[in-house]
Amino acid sequence: MTQDDPTAGDAGTDGEAGRTVHRRPGRKPDPHRDAEILDVALQVLAEVGYTGMTMAAVAARAKAGKGTFYRRWPSKADLVLDAVGHMKRSQADLDSLPDTGSLRGDILALFKPASVEEGEYQLSIMAGLASMLSQDRGLAEAANDAIVEPWAAANRVLLSRAVSRGEVGATADIETLAQVIPSIAAYRALIQRKPFDRDFLVSIIDGVLLPAVRP
Repeated sequence: MTQDDPTAGDAGTDGEAGRTVHRRPGRKPDPHRDAEILDVALQVLAEVGYTGMTMAAVAARAKAGKGTFYRRWPSKADLVLDAVGHMKRSQADLDSLPDTGSLRGDILALFKPASVEEGEYQLSIMAGLASMLSQDRGLAEAANDAIVEPWAAANRVLLSRAVSRGEVGATADIETLAQVIPSIAAYRALIQRKPFDRDFLVSIIDGVLLPAVRP
């Protein structure tokens, strides 16, 4: 650990992970700067894997002050979980969800195809996350929050709209249904090491989700 950075701010709540962090007066939290550091963490994780990744390497590449950096992310696992959650939230933006008039159309519109390079990059990140979980299975719940929850939150909104339209039965278990696709996607990436492409998504929508939600 490094000595406290005298330029850090005072005590406050970490908006991304819900944790309380302590900062001295002088500098306010900068969400944009956090996002830059998390992007760098993802790059390092994809390049060298979880075992080869070090906090020092991320801090150096991101040109982050070590005092603030280590208080914000006290361990490598904290950093990786925040970084993966940041990536997933950027993919499933709750402020710009599609509204096509049908549940099937909304879920398909939410999916953004990745290039081959981007797909390989994301699989490398997920491989690093899988390595972390193999070393500490106690992190499984936190990993689920980072990987599944951002997409489940988006699906809850889409499913609730579908209930309002009468497309989905009023007694449908929205909470469970919202987790179906992101949970399968997580399994496919972490265990099978396969990309989640549009054809596979269509098979899940038409073969699993829609039959389960019909009134």
